[in-house]
Amino acid sequence: MANVVVVGSQWGDEGKGKIVDWLSERADLVVRFQGGHNAGHTLVINGTTYKLSLLPSGIVRRGKISVIGNGVVIDPHALLAEIERLKDQGVTITHDNFRIAENATLILSLHSELDAIREDAASNSGTKIGTTRRGIGPAYEDKVGRRAIRVLDLANLETLPPKIDRLLTHHNALRRGLGQQEVEFQTIYDELAEVADKIIPYSEPVWRLLDNEKRKGSRILFEGAQGTLLDIDHGTYPFVTSSNTVAGQAAAGSGIGPDSVGYVLGITKAYTTRVGEGPFPTEQDNEVGTFLGEQGHEFGTITGRKRRCGWFDAVLVRQAVATNGITGIALTKLDVLDGLDEIKICVGYRLDGEEIDYLPASQGRQARVEPIYETLEGWKDTTVGARSWNDLPAQAVKYVRHVEELIGAPVALLSTSPERDDTILVHDPFQD
Repeated sequence: MANVVVVGSQWGDEGKGKIVDWLSERADLVVRFQGGHNAGHTLVINGTTYKLSLLPSGIVRRGKISVIGNGVVIDPHALLAEIERLKDQGVTITHDNFRIAENATLILSLHSELDAIREDAASNSGTKIGTTRRGIGPAYEDKVGRRAIRVLDLANLETLPPKIDRLLTHHNALRRGLGQQEVEFQTIYDELAEVADKIIPYSEPVWRLLDNEKRKGSRILFEGAQGTLLDIDHGTYPFVTSSNTVAGQAAAGSGIGPDSVGYVLGITKAYTTRVGEGPFPTEQDNEVGTFLGEQGHEFGTITGRKRRCGWFDAVLVRQAVATNGITGIALTKLDVLDGLDEIKICVGYRLDGEEIDYLPASQGRQARVEPIYETLEGWKDTTVGARSWNDLPAQAVKYVRHVEELIGAPVALLSTSPERDDTILVHDPFQD
């Protein structure tokens, strides 16, 4: 038996929700290890739709323990609103099935305000990143700057004043420089006091919980947000998120040793999308991109933003396989390619007259790379609802096999529609 880490191998939006839900049914614990409420996914279970952004996918299944790890930044108001929304849908959420790491960092109103202020200023200068304005980045900045308010601080409100003073010394200096009104101490204190009694009952040393469950032989599913190419170190910097999204963060972001990570499953879309600013070598700003966007319903779960669409980029996914240590991939949305006469796959780049087989880290060089394509014959028969290889058109099988060859990783699961059971299982990630 192996614990499983699920990561996105592209720019996020690869269809993690369905796959994580499929895996969470087999897990005992589901652990979210990075990010915040800036990413989300949709689960459909027995005809009921659940939209999640902070809560792990296991929360909608009975008998599972869902955990928010220390690597996550938590907006307490957003979390409580999400909990109430799910409770209204009949989901039970108590300390028995939901835990929050006591050392996780909190997102406060001043973080989301700063996020929006800076993004507006950047928009005016043409240098915006394309953040969701939810305070994720500023909260991580305070964490690294050792001035963050953490979940455990809510248990002792009398210790908050010097911590708030330290936080406001930094933030008010920034706000003055940006021409904004300062934040008052009482505003932040009241904001924290309002949520303390509601958050603390879920709080505990999560690392101890995970260590105990590991010793018992429980199956643990580690769930990330966004995708590899949005990683703060390994993504298309500066157009990235503010945390490490790669599989290695599963250990650091939950408090469990790296030897506890077994199988790394890379969720991989059969084409490529991204939201917001930044390089996108295979983007198709034409009828192909429109076709992919319409067939794939490419709009953000949380933001509703339209996604940019393009051909599958094997160079980037092969790079993600290396930086994550991906064991196998879950290939999603194969059905979106149904009906195309021909399908292109990027197999390399041309940069300043030379061919290269990786995406450079330099922003300038990233902007200059040109994709080198191979063209495959498409298929007219539908792949929707296929649950075995025999159900797939021959050209679709050829496409999948060629993707495996190009990225250097096998397909463990193949998704052929948004429906949960329309999944071809090649290898169960929980099995060694």
